[in-house]
Amino acid sequence: MTQPVILTCAVTGGHNNQAKHPNYPITPKQIAEDCIAAGKAGAAIAHIHVRDPETGMRSGELRLFEEVCERIKAAGSDILINLTTSEGARFNPGEKTPSIGGAGTTLISPLERLVHIEALLPDICTLDVGTFNFGETIFVNTPEHLRIMATRIKELGVKPEMEVFEPGHIMFARSLIEQGYIDGLPMFQLCLGIPHASPATPEILNVMKNLLPQNSNWSAFGISRWQFSIVAQAVSQFGNCRVGLEDNLYLGKGEFATNAQLVERAVRIIREIGREPATPQQATEILGI
Repeated sequence: MTQPVILTCAVTGGHNNQAKHPNYPITPKQIAEDCIAAGKAGAAIAHIHVRDPETGMRSGELRLFEEVCERIKAAGSDILINLTTSEGARFNPGEKTPSIGGAGTTLISPLERLVHIEALLPDICTLDVGTFNFGETIFVNTPEHLRIMATRIKELGVKPEMEVFEPGHIMFARSLIEQGYIDGLPMFQLCLGIPHASPATPEILNVMKNLLPQNSNWSAFGISRWQFSIVAQAVSQFGNCRVGLEDNLYLGKGEFATNAQLVERAVRIIREIGREPATPQQATEILGI
């Protein structure tokens, strides 16, 4: 039998698309409920950002992460919790003085980006391995910042999910592994279709997959219209996959999705290809958490 597929649901992201969806999860209660529903639908991992309940904008507030995690655990869900560490990494050069951040800049120190990880010790947290143009800002992850973050994540005993947006990010991730900053079986997420980064094509997925260390656990996602084609491609190549409203708002043209519906469709694709979705316990064992 082939290894079961670890399906992640990214329930809400750090973008500003929330106004485009009539029932986008924004409050800690809504986010937690969507994580729980995703778990019941077949997801093994919930990838979690938080948002300001009043404005809907992305946030890094510890109290919001705490409430989401507490609600998931109080409901008895065993879905694995994967917390983002991306908040606090955006830089936009100031119009008059480019060396000083202008509108949209959120840049903070690498250890500040891990405050909620230290407090909550989730099963998994992301480590965005590289810098690139993200929307109208720069998503900043310098080599030294990444080494600092990887060291602290290792000390905390949390599993890092290395999010890679370009082939060069994988090459830097390999150096982190070789230098001992990453323990155990490496876990990669291939992030495809984001504007100004790698497109969601079969060719690019194959290039990035073939650059990974041989003992890696890997997953892939495509945003928007490419979500389910990348699910099918990753699963057929014995990888894992991710869906969710962070990456795609629709089931079909003009048909808004819920996180649970996106997970249900991914589960159907996984089974049509002849594999099975992993339970949280199976995912724990596969990933070496």
